[in-house]
Amino acid sequence: MKNGNENTGENTGDKKSKKTGSIRGDAKKMGKAGGIRGDVRKQEETGSVHADVKKKEKTDNIRGNVKKSGTDKKPRVCSGKKTDAGSRRSGVQPAQKRITGKGGCPYADKCGGCDYQGVPYEEQLKRKQSEVKALLGKFAEPAPILRAVHPEHYRNKVHGVFGRDKKGNVYTGIYEEGTHRIVPVKDCRIENVRAAAILKTLSVLAKQFKLQIYDEDRETGLLRHALIRTGAVTGQIMVTLVLSNPIMPSKNNFTKELCRLHPEITTIVLNINPKRTSMVLGDRNIVLYGKGYIEDELCGLKFRISPSSFYQINPEQTEVLYRKAMEFAQLTGTERVIDAYCGIGTIGMCAAKQAAEVWGVELNRDAVKDAVSNAKLNQMKNIRFLTEDAGNYMIRLAAEKESADIVFMDPPRSGSTKEFINAVHMLNPKRVVYVSCNPVTLKRDLEIFAGKGWKVRKIQPVDMFPYTAHVETVVLLTRVN
Repeated sequence: MKNGNENTGENTGDKKSKKTGSIRGDAKKMGKAGGIRGDVRKQEETGSVHADVKKKEKTDNIRGNVKKSGTDKKPRVCSGKKTDAGSRRSGVQPAQKRITGKGGCPYADKCGGCDYQGVPYEEQLKRKQSEVKALLGKFAEPAPILRAVHPEHYRNKVHGVFGRDKKGNVYTGIYEEGTHRIVPVKDCRIENVRAAAILKTLSVLAKQFKLQIYDEDRETGLLRHALIRTGAVTGQIMVTLVLSNPIMPSKNNFTKELCRLHPEITTIVLNINPKRTSMVLGDRNIVLYGKGYIEDELCGLKFRISPSSFYQINPEQTEVLYRKAMEFAQLTGTERVIDAYCGIGTIGMCAAKQAAEVWGVELNRDAVKDAVSNAKLNQMKNIRFLTEDAGNYMIRLAAEKESADIVFMDPPRSGSTKEFINAVHMLNPKRVVYVSCNPVTLKRDLEIFAGKGWKVRKIQPVDMFPYTAHVETVVLLTRVN
């Protein structure tokens, strides 16, 4: 295969050309919009973080429905991997989808982060299975949905917006869906418990150290957001405080007290965001404690996570999803593989352990830099990353009589494009493994594949985000002839 712009974190591809495979790259840049826990979450969940959003992606999900436009991996704040800010993961309207009942979350009606609070988990699975079958059943019979072993407290990224009540007490919360009104949240059923506890401590310390809370209407104050990320396997924790300027009074004493109360914290970072924007993170980071990043493991691989890195928010179910994708690929150690929309390279690196050679193609420059770093961290020498439009790359390979045995595609919520699918068709791989976060756009794309002589062989839904309407689906396609 041709090297193209490999192993450089630089976007030397033709950005202005028709973006046949660049959906995720653009989405990630939009995901920079940082969202806020509700809508944000929804974008991230399609993700990975998304986002989040799936990538990456300075998408810092936040929990509410902060903005309904211009974002990518979750409807609330802009933090996820592959979703359109104002849309749910399924094709059903939010008003039709959200259901609460006894035992449900008291914040569900305002938060917008969940759709099925108060609904028994078995019932949630039945509804998702029915939706996938209704949309995709004409292609092949979907296998039973793969359930989450731990449907609660699975989110390894917790975001809080700082606010202050009339009595002067500091709290963290989420934006009410569709607004910038902060809803104080004490406990969330889908967020990591350790991270949530740190979030509460930050509110206490903010008052104790008399830190001014940012007022977005007046553009005054200092403390804007807190973003806490946890490593599911390593147990490492990163705390990111988003400030309006880099001058934080008593920051050393603040750091010492936070570490004393939570010795489990691995690193603390100040992120500076002086702009009037719905984006959570700014461009500048200042490390107060530790290395400024944490590491975690996914599918036996190590990944370095910085404040702005995209990383799947439910690693346990991500492993389930990726194992199924590898199973569908039927890798034997001799294959040449393309990982399109590769993001930070998670799927490609999983494949590299079982294939002869892997090429990850991604238009987002920052994601490619993370992918290259992660490949080096894992000492993987049979994978290369290109900063290029994946569709154009495959068209060029086909024109040069090059080939690939397997193509993995993991597009954003908006799905793929006719141009990209045509490029896959021209390259003519033995198998295509499509990892989807939106069964509605997946149906559309499978119809395009079918029109070109491809047949769906297997469909496997996976519940990545319990209590939400989102469902991931892995599909295996081969050419009929």
